[in-house]
Amino acid sequence: MKKVEAVIKPFKLDDVKEALNEIGIQGMTISEVKGYGRQKGHKEIYRGAEYVVDFIPKIKLEIVVEAKWVDQVVEKIQQAAHTGKLGDGKIFILPVEEAVRVRTGEKGKDAI
Repeated sequence: MKKVEAVIKPFKLDDVKEALNEIGIQGMTISEVKGYGRQKGHKEIYRGAEYVVDFIPKIKLEIVVEAKWVDQVVEKIQQAAHTGKLGDGKIFILPVEEAVRVRTGEKGKDAI
């Protein structure tokens, strides 16, 4: 099993969710996060004063899938989240040793 973590722009969440539903991915965890990469934040003006916003709002998706699905999941996220502009996001793939469904006690791929 693998865990796919993607950090994307908030307005792309619905597009990514729809793209993943098309290939049968039904479960994911979504978190509102803040961070920055190469864009290094941006400047805003509030009540006439300029200030720097160091951390940009993002959405973090966490999806655990069987290893055979990873390439398709990554491709769908990349296509759906792409704008071609700085700050489109990142996708990380991590190994998952075990998964357990709390309600039934099922383990492994049966739990996801």
